Amino acid sequence: MLKKRFLIALGLLMVVSMVLSACGPSTTATTAPATQAVSATEAPTAAPTAVPPTTRHGGWLDEINFSVVTSDSAVTQLKAGAIDIYAGGLAANNLQAIKDAGLNYGTSNGLYYDMMYNPAVFKDPNTLNPFSDRKIREATNWLYDRNYINQEMYAGGALPKWFPIQTNGPEYADLADVARGLEAKYAYNPDKAKQVISDEMTAMGATLGADGKWQYKGKPVTIIFLVRPDSDGTRKPQGDYITKQLESVGFTVDEQYKKASEASPIWIGTDPADGKWGAYTSAWSSTAISRDEKDMFQQMYLPTSVQGIQPFLSDKPDPAFQKLGDDLANANFKSMDERRQMMAQALALSFQDSLQVWLIDGKNFAPYSTKVQATSDLAAGIETAQVGPHTIRFIGQEGGSLKWGEPDLFADPWNPVGGDNWTFDHAAYGMTQDGGTMYDPYTGLLWPLRVEKGDVTVQTGLPVTKTLDWVTLNTADTITVPADANVDWDVKTQKFITAGEKFPNGLTAKVKSVATYPADLFDKVKWQDGSPLSVADFLMPMILTFEQANKDSTIYDASTAPAFEQFMSTFKGFKITSTNPLTIEWYTDYYARDAELNVYTMWPGTYAGAAISYGYGDAGWDMIAISNMAVANNELSYSSDGADAKKIEWMSWIGGPSLDILSKHLAEAQSQSLIPFAPTLGQYITADQAKTRYDNLAAWYKAHGHYWVGDGPYILDKVFLTEKTLTLKNNPDYVDLADRWSNFGEPKLADAALDGPGQVKIGDQAVFDVNVTFKGAPYPQAEIKQVKYLLYDATGAVVNSGEATAVADGHYQVTLGADVTSKLTAGSDKIEVAVIPLPVSVPTFTSLDFVTVP
Repeated sequence: MLKKRFLIALGLLMVVSMVLSACGPSTTATTAPATQAVSATEAPTAAPTAVPPTTRHGGWLDEINFSVVTSDSAVTQLKAGAIDIYAGGLAANNLQAIKDAGLNYGTSNGLYYDMMYNPAVFKDPNTLNPFSDRKIREATNWLYDRNYINQEMYAGGALPKWFPIQTNGPEYADLADVARGLEAKYAYNPDKAKQVISDEMTAMGATLGADGKWQYKGKPVTIIFLVRPDSDGTRKPQGDYITKQLESVGFTVDEQYKKASEASPIWIGTDPADGKWGAYTSAWSSTAISRDEKDMFQQMYLPTSVQGIQPFLSDKPDPAFQKLGDDLANANFKSMDERRQMMAQALALSFQDSLQVWLIDGKNFAPYSTKVQATSDLAAGIETAQVGPHTIRFIGQEGGSLKWGEPDLFADPWNPVGGDNWTFDHAAYGMTQDGGTMYDPYTGLLWPLRVEKGDVTVQTGLPVTKTLDWVTLNTADTITVPADANVDWDVKTQKFITAGEKFPNGLTAKVKSVATYPADLFDKVKWQDGSPLSVADFLMPMILTFEQANKDSTIYDASTAPAFEQFMSTFKGFKITSTNPLTIEWYTDYYARDAELNVYTMWPGTYAGAAISYGYGDAGWDMIAISNMAVANNELSYSSDGADAKKIEWMSWIGGPSLDILSKHLAEAQSQSLIPFAPTLGQYITADQAKTRYDNLAAWYKAHGHYWVGDGPYILDKVFLTEKTLTLKNNPDYVDLADRWSNFGEPKLADAALDGPGQVKIGDQAVFDVNVTFKGAPYPQAEIKQVKYLLYDATGAVVNSGEATAVADGHYQVTLGADVTSKLTAGSDKIEVAVIPLPVSVPTFTSLDFVTVP
């Protein structure tokens, strides 16, 4: 189950999944009343607030008004009451100002800053792109001082970042010994960077002029550097610093300050080979905690990335890295030991590719009024947390109008298939979405939202475990795919191809998932235009996936092919075994370590469990049908790549010339009572039902002036693209009560303290005590997965690692035996500890320096 990272106002997001029952989360970590999340070093800024029972449906608020607010004015506007929340968030260097203003804030960790390079060889033979050379990209790792960036631009409140995996995440904690070694190898070394770049530039035919600037065919080698000045106040100084570093090795840099909506049409919207840009101050954000980051190498470097945007499609990775990244993403390993070895190898190879050079793992602080109550996901914060729309409210009040500030809006056109990937826009359209399952904001596990239960069977021996009771986990030596399961699609007949037809000798899978929905699903759940949910809504994303990747289809889009090939490498089929209740079997060779993340709901939208989904919003089959008509007629394209290739409009469901085109096709569909892909969807749609759907869609457009019809707790009411504002209104017909997810309390982040001798004699045993607490009380052993330690010698090299021994609740010991200390030399050494709790997916790191003497 993939999780997509999104472009953020600071720079990109992830992928998640719906129960009609009234139950919500019930584990110890999440049953306290709702409040904002905190980091391991930050106390909550407001006491938990109990939520009384309610009869209200949809969101707690009557209205949410989005507008653009600059980061440097956010605190001032909050104090003045001009806005109630600045959800885009501010970097750590603004935390004191937030506190001084007396504001509450949510804390999140899923925010990454990096350099994105254009990897293409430019079409103009007289213009050299140095970043088409992997070794030059790799060398820039030595050119940037991450510690300097952290101290100068984040007031030391962030973490230097070298890898696509989260520095303060569970994957890093497991691989810390490998990671620390690579960090030492690629530590700031501008002389080494300059030498490697010089060698490579010379090999590419460039010459170094007397002025110290590189020349190619008689003109300077110029890097068009897109720098974002409009996010949290740190990207501009980052860009200025990187410009100086690039100039120091002989490049001429054309530094261009551009807002997100100005930069996106260039670095996303143009063919990289056209040479419109060379580098970009990128940043990425998560919409949920990632418990399993094995797909990050594919997602953040390779042409097979689910991001599906131009820089990734243009990368030419080392074949070994391509295979390793794909194998990890597709779970092509048989044990956790093999997985760890592959992850370690991928960490090393990622430097050699360096399509992106990672700089900072940031903490994001989203300030808001003391009148507001919000739940902050430990990775996604408030802005794009799936639970966010269900919990944000004014304290002690139902209803009200909340003023929501973002650093930008409408950077790209909105359409759920291949549209806007920016976090600030997802903050708005995410509130209109529902899903099969709901991400836990503190653990990253999935709870049932619309789905009722999940049954998972995995091949015997696969390292999969279960935590929550709504899922059952079984094993089987062989999992046979039924002959009548759908495994492919025939574009000509518009029917699915079965396993029996395509694989007459049989087909097996590593995982079987069964998602069962409530019996009253189709009676109670409706789209926001009043149309009832349909089985056809679940099937349309599957059909679209096959159609877009098939050259014989009228809606073929070449940019979807790499991700489709990866999907097909593990996909083994699906089958709807019942429509009352809706029951979906899914067969695959892909698996996650948590059984909860292996339940495939096929919900027609973005979040996890959808398996195959629209990447950027939920959509009904009727809206996809008229969009397909526009695509087939070469008037609109779902994707930026398709629009660029055909020189047509990138489809928008909320504004611009797309609306007239879509309206024309809606009228055509209405007149025909069109059933799309009728040989298949005609089993679930009658002509009368089709006409009703189109009539409802037309009435919606007349009322709202756009085609964004969601299924979540808030309705997109009005959109003003020029003014960059929008209004969301409560959806009173949403199936759930507003208080369903109000029982998320404070995350149980661990505090850790390390104590031990300040001086150790070489050859003697040394014992260090680790004390782990939450709010001053010992952290129960039963809630600690692991306490891991690393020993560094005087050179900074990792010379020993292992697990601490549990002594009592909250108390662990690290014992360095005589055989370990005898290998140390006199000098200053360090021991570092990583505490990995179970109730939250954020480890806590602490360290202690000591001296070794003969």
